[in-house]
Amino acid sequence: MQRSFSLLTFVFVPVLAFGQAAGPESLVEQYRADADRLIDAALADSFAYDRLAFMTDTYGPRISGSQALEDAIDWMLDEMNEDGLENVRGEDVMVPRWVRGEETLTLLEPRVADLRILGLGGTIGTSPTGVTAEVLVVNSYDDLTANADKAVGKIILYNNAEWTGYDTTYRRSGAVRAAQVGAVGSLIRSVGPVSMYTPHTGASSYADDVVKIPHAAVTIEDASMMQRMQDRGQKIVVRLNMDDVTLPDALSRNVIGEIVGSEFPDEVVVFGGHIDSWDVGVGAMDDGGGVVAAWEALRLMKELGLRPRRTIRVIAWTNEENGSRGANAYKNAYLDQIENHILGIESDGGVFKPSGFGFSGSDAAFNLLTEIGHLLDRIDSGTITKGGGGADIGPLMREGMPGMGLRVDRTEYFWYHHSPADTMDKLDPHEMGLCVATMAVMAYVVADMETRLPR
Repeated sequence: MQRSFSLLTFVFVPVLAFGQAAGPESLVEQYRADADRLIDAALADSFAYDRLAFMTDTYGPRISGSQALEDAIDWMLDEMNEDGLENVRGEDVMVPRWVRGEETLTLLEPRVADLRILGLGGTIGTSPTGVTAEVLVVNSYDDLTANADKAVGKIILYNNAEWTGYDTTYRRSGAVRAAQVGAVGSLIRSVGPVSMYTPHTGASSYADDVVKIPHAAVTIEDASMMQRMQDRGQKIVVRLNMDDVTLPDALSRNVIGEIVGSEFPDEVVVFGGHIDSWDVGVGAMDDGGGVVAAWEALRLMKELGLRPRRTIRVIAWTNEENGSRGANAYKNAYLDQIENHILGIESDGGVFKPSGFGFSGSDAAFNLLTEIGHLLDRIDSGTITKGGGGADIGPLMREGMPGMGLRVDRTEYFWYHHSPADTMDKLDPHEMGLCVATMAVMAYVVADMETRLPR
């Protein structure tokens, strides 16, 4: 009896050990070493931050159609080639060209004062003598409709004073709605929660069947002041002068660099942000940081010798701010390859401390990405939530590509967004390094894992 027991024990132990060794290795176990190498490299220095600072300091604001944007693109192409990225190229895109001229808003009654404004992207200019009119302050479109009889010949000021998040309603179509009730100009309270007398710009639009009127943003401080004046029953008169103009479309480019996949080169993970910015500030947050973070993630893979099974393609899209021409041009150029676009990852919320990603796609893919997220637990940036994407990967997502957007601490993002205050000093080198690490790990593992991300 004792001999039989010993034999069974001898046979059983090796079988158990073999079974453990042969069992499926989790993604966390399989990629822990590579993930740690990427994280360590991303946090080793301030290379990404310094590269972004060079770009923004050297080329400044990069609005679509500007020479500054094209100079920055030329520099980026040269640098990507120096980094040893593969298939580096600029792909042509025709973009709108709106040019800001001199803009002034002068308060004439109840006192004389110069008020700071920013024309909203795409606005028409005024005549050389400007537009002089009374101001009617409203708080909503319903308020405008209720006071339509008072709006004729006035300049409408939309003063939606309670900040509840990023709402572009009045910026986008405020001029159209104001013109429909006979107004001669449109102003909005700048889109943001706080201000240090910093107006915020952004894209606006017109309707072909409605007269076009000038459209600009005033500071939060001045919007609040004019609201108080109206509440007292004081007459508010201003003179608005704007020399803004829309010129013929100009040639720009999407910037692309790759690490080509070792086994499935036609299957692609795309990630990046947009290279253009508004013409105020230098676009460090929006979105130079997102572009450089994705670029740096790919550079580190190259430097560490990490070539995934699938291709990783970093893209700096052009013209996100006032037209999304770059995103749509890319989608149209690669429409027959969308099925092999495995995942899109976008960073367009500032390179502040990351917490993870928002994901839009199948439950099966969500579960895989959640597992990959645990590779980022050491830097607290691996939480995957449902619902996410971005403006530039949006056209691809509408064609069926899963997409995810980097989630960061945006506590202060809208303080500076689309304003002259979008500058390098708002960013932190270590936090940017965390964004690089987070994007690098996610992109690399999705591109390299044996299982293709399910749709």
